[in-house]
Amino acid sequence: MTILVTGGAGYIGSHCVQQLLAAGQKVCVIDNLSRGHREAVPSQASFFQLDLGETDELIDVMKSQRIEKVIHFAALAYVGESVENPLPYYANNTAGTLSLLQAMRQSRVSQIVFSSTCATYGIPEQIPVTEESAQTPINPYGWSKLFIEQILTDCAGSYPNFGFIGLRYFNVAGCAMNGSLGEDHSPETHLIPNCLNTALGKQSHVTILGNDYPTADGTCIRDYIHVEDICRAHLLALNALTPQANRFYNVGLGSGFSVLDVVQTTEQVTGREIPIEYQARRPGDPPVLSASHEKITRELGWSPRHTSLTEIIESAWNWFQKHPDGYQGLGQGQGPTASPGDSGEQA
Repeated sequence: MTILVTGGAGYIGSHCVQQLLAAGQKVCVIDNLSRGHREAVPSQASFFQLDLGETDELIDVMKSQRIEKVIHFAALAYVGESVENPLPYYANNTAGTLSLLQAMRQSRVSQIVFSSTCATYGIPEQIPVTEESAQTPINPYGWSKLFIEQILTDCAGSYPNFGFIGLRYFNVAGCAMNGSLGEDHSPETHLIPNCLNTALGKQSHVTILGNDYPTADGTCIRDYIHVEDICRAHLLALNALTPQANRFYNVGLGSGFSVLDVVQTTEQVTGREIPIEYQARRPGDPPVLSASHEKITRELGWSPRHTSLTEIIESAWNWFQKHPDGYQGLGQGQGPTASPGDSGEQA
């Protein structure tokens, strides 16, 4: 079968494409490259530079590439930005997914794995978070994803043979263990990359928002999951897809590390000091956020393999040292760009 990966030039999407290819799947990637990197797409995958809103072009790709299933990563994903400017989040994430689903329906593609988020839970009332926890987002990013979850649920209830699995995951971190792919965002808002950029001298310090939380060291605790573990969960979900499937799973370690844990572990891994600067808490940040992965372990057989914070940071440090400027300057990617309607290069 050929798998369509939306957002396959992004951080998580590109790692997932690599795992799909290693598993012997044929892969087609679409990405508008507004935040992804063409250089991150392996040459064995066909690539189309498209926006989610280009419904007719998506139909052309699905038909010409003989797509059978979809893994949907493409999304805007900055919480703060979504608060400052919500409309692009609803336009790209929610309306864009509607366009994708319409293209799937026109192309008779009926199964999808959806990359959702723990942001749909808002501020949880219980820790660890389970799939039954109340979903009350506190920002437009979380709402844009929750609306998609509802749309998928309605589709599964109304359209014969339509099935989906949604994965709600927590703080994704680390880079490919073989060093081939990494994390490169602009702007960079994730803690581990900012610690590593500080170690590289690219910024003067790491800002910590709040040191007065009711935790052992006063800083927030978060559930960090290695990107390769996240991608394995997507492949297991892909294999578990059935007509009219309607399932959601949390993906996380089930425990967390504090912000200071991350800073101190980064210092140990890099052998370099990471200066920090404290600022006021960010409104709405819960003191502790971690996921229960009992359901996905029980039903899909998934469990995290990279549970050591040191191992997670070492994998990222390996890539950051070799690519201090990210994907910039690495050329125009390793695979040819195909036009909608062309066959492209297949794995």
